[in-house]
Amino acid sequence: MTFMCLGLSLLFLMYVGGKESDNALQRGLSAWGDVEPLIQQERLPPVLPHEHDEVIQVLDPLDKVAAASSQLIGAPPMATFHPMNGKLSGTRILCPPAGLAGCSTVTSINVDQPDGIWSIYVATPTVPWYGNTTAVLLAIGTSLLMTAAVTAWVFRDISKAVEPVSAIQRQLADITATHLERRVPVPDAYKTYEEVTVLAETVNDTLDRLEAAYERLRRFTSDASHDLRSPITAMRLHLDEALAYPKDADWSQVATKVMAGVDRLQAIVTDLLALARLDAGAPLNGEPTDLGVLAAAELDQRTHGATIVRRLEDGVCVDCDRLRISRVLVNLLDNAERHATSRITVTVRAEDGTAVLEVLDDGDGVATADRERVFERFTRLDAARDRDSGGTGLGLAIAREIAHAHGGTLTIEDSERGARFVLRLPQCPGARETSLQTVPTPADGPNRHPWPDWLRRAVIMNDRGQISKGVASQARQQSRW
Repeated sequence: MTFMCLGLSLLFLMYVGGKESDNALQRGLSAWGDVEPLIQQERLPPVLPHEHDEVIQVLDPLDKVAAASSQLIGAPPMATFHPMNGKLSGTRILCPPAGLAGCSTVTSINVDQPDGIWSIYVATPTVPWYGNTTAVLLAIGTSLLMTAAVTAWVFRDISKAVEPVSAIQRQLADITATHLERRVPVPDAYKTYEEVTVLAETVNDTLDRLEAAYERLRRFTSDASHDLRSPITAMRLHLDEALAYPKDADWSQVATKVMAGVDRLQAIVTDLLALARLDAGAPLNGEPTDLGVLAAAELDQRTHGATIVRRLEDGVCVDCDRLRISRVLVNLLDNAERHATSRITVTVRAEDGTAVLEVLDDGDGVATADRERVFERFTRLDAARDRDSGGTGLGLAIAREIAHAHGGTLTIEDSERGARFVLRLPQCPGARETSLQTVPTPADGPNRHPWPDWLRRAVIMNDRGQISKGVASQARQQSRW
């Protein structure tokens, strides 16, 4: 704004200076128009009248002063130049002209007479580029006034914008872990800049997420403490009772009960460590893997309490961390076996460039309202507590985190009966769909034939990350169900 005022002031002063120069020229021409008729009529007085600050001097053909203004009475010619190249007039700036003080703009005009050429010299004060002092003072005053007005307006506008920012800062400074429900004030968009309103809304959204995360952490800590304290308390009761009556205690039974508590503690701690690694974004050891072969190998090495129906496609390739995807399948199978009545169906198929792994049981299923809640940490529905008191409540949460880490999803989808858990993972580029095989596997018994150890090692430990369809086909031909 200051530079704009300075530029406008300069333009104004240059305009005033130009007008002043034009006025001086007009006065000189007016004086010439008054004197020339007197020369032609031979009525030229010795002292020439003048109205402003111009000075006039007339020289005869012999360059002698014939008439002059009162300032130049008795003075020699103020100038000696004449118009050049046949022109009637010429102008020069003399500092000073003879008989005058200061610089003046002197105009020489030729007047033709019968006795020769007469010369009229008109001197006017030289006009500076800025015109006059009055114009300078006016320009300075106007600039200062405009600068003051704009400064006041900008100060008011900035104060108006900073006031809500200060309010946001004060509110944020007062928010602590015990007051996460507080929010910063959102100013009216008409009273401040829109950006400040957006900032306040963004801060409140961030506080909402922070409060939700803190609440989840608080619940997680509370649930973890409770689940860790329960087996510790049980073990302590068994030990206190045995130590109180050492001779009557069945130490083998006490050790069995304490070991059960230790196993539960180990399971909880293992799951907590797995979640901590997933939350920390631990890197994945991604390898191209046939999901059907991986699922078959995992099913072979488990002891099942229900009939397992396999619907596994060959060649459903995913780029995954095999151990973690195996953990997902194990957790889903554990959950299914806790709720199944008699049958569990495991399906692997390719679907529109996505690898799909389904685990379906024939139990009571999960209510629609609880389909997301079961994936929360330490969440166990009442039915789950009745069926299995030893679960940690972390298995499904771990499974979903692993799915998300692989860029996939884990959800519960509709089914005619039971719970249908669906894992979707990006399929390897160039993967092709193959035929589907349905192979029932009865509960553990003499007719159960696990896959050979060499294939299981190939699925789990192949460091080249390649499982050919020939290997899978050969393994299935060697198996007798």
